[in-house]
Parts: sequence; structure tokens; C-alpha cells
Amino acid sequence: ASPASPVAYQSDPVQTIKTNVVGSVNLLGLAKRLDIPILQASTSEVYGDPKVSPQIESYWGNVNPIGIRSCYDEGKRAAETLFFDYKRQHGTKIGVARIFNTYGPYMSVGDGRVVSNFIVQALSGDPLTIYGDGSQTRSFCYVDDTVDGLFQLWKKQGSFSGPVNIGNPQEITILELAETIGKLTGVKVKLEHKELPENDPTKRKPDISLAERELEWQPRIALEEGL
Repeated sequence: ASPASPVAYQSDPVQTIKTNVVGSVNLLGLAKRLDIPILQASTSEVYGDPKVSPQIESYWGNVNPIGIRSCYDEGKRAAETLFFDYKRQHGTKIGVARIFNTYGPYMSVGDGRVVSNFIVQALSGDPLTIYGDGSQTRSFCYVDDTVDGLFQLWKKQGSFSGPVNIGNPQEITILELAETIGKLTGVKVKLEHKELPENDPTKRKPDISLAERELEWQPRIALEEGL
């Protein structure tokens, strides 16, 4: 989920809902029948445009249920509900991880995420696309750290279900990210400002104290090193 990718939420909203909800029902049914644990890759988007920062798992979020992003936000929230209903009703061993912005090698150059967008634009000599004034913040977690956090949750095999934030609490504005990528690529970046999409979150910063306590996990790779 990226402030540089408003189109991603509009491309096929119905399919987004189906993937999160119908797909979850199907796989939860399979996990129940086979008596095997199942982990949901949820998202920080369940917090919507948060009124509190950093975001802690007990925070219920601030989500517009009918907005342009809602197909993704509400799809993930509904999937979390299904996971916990299966746990309560059937004793299914579940894990729910709320993943914050992840980046790393092999990202598609056209995937619309802000890190890949900025790097491709900088190396191509194009202006970096900034939605709004660029003061909105994100917390970027290197993929190796994210995978390690998911693996630590998986090893709990349902003894700890979450939800648990998996992300890097190193908060940065989108403007600062653009400047950092310009410095690392050796390019004097130019910025092109566009209108901020509806309900775009102004803050993203995970509270990872629960992950530190229950999973003995915290990210190791700082943003500049990862980039």
C-alpha cells in the first residue's frame, strides 16, 4: 500500500474484496478440515487514516467504509474477522500479521509502490511523483525483516494469534524518502506534485512492542542500508 499508487485500489475493487474475503473463507475451511495452522498476511491499512501514532494493535482504526481505498482496507478487516471467528468457533490455529510497507530486491518496476516508483523515476531522469505535499509519513520494512517476523509468528502455531504489527518503526515523510533516494542514486531529483488521493493516510508508524515481546522480533536493516 503506497501513497504513490492510488490506481492500485481502483483497478479491480470487486476482485480485491473476493481475494481477501472469499479466499479467506476457502482457506480457513481447508485449515479446519485438515487441522493445520493458517497465517493471514493482513496490513497496516486496517488502521485507515489513524488518529493515533504510533499505531498499536488495540487501536480499531479510522477507515472510511465506502471510500476509494475501502475495497482493500475493509477486505483485510473482514478477513481478520473471519480468522478470529474460526479460532473462536472451531479452534483453528491462526496467526494474523499486520504488515507495514515492505520493500526489497525484485520489486516490479511497474508495481506502483512508492519505493520502486521513486527509484525507477530517479534512474530514468524523470520527476518523482509526490501526491499531496509529501508530508505524509510511512515506515518501510526491508523484506528480509518482514519475512523473519512472519516466520516467527508462524512458529507459534496458534499459541499466539495476534494480530501483531510487522514493520519498521523508523518513520519518514515521503519528501524525505525522495531526498534519500536522490542521494543514493546520485541524481538531482525533481518533484512533480499531484493531488492527494481520497483517504490517503497521513501517518504510518507501527508500535512493535507486542512483536518484540511475543515473537522476540524487531527489524535489523535500516532504511538507507536496505535502499
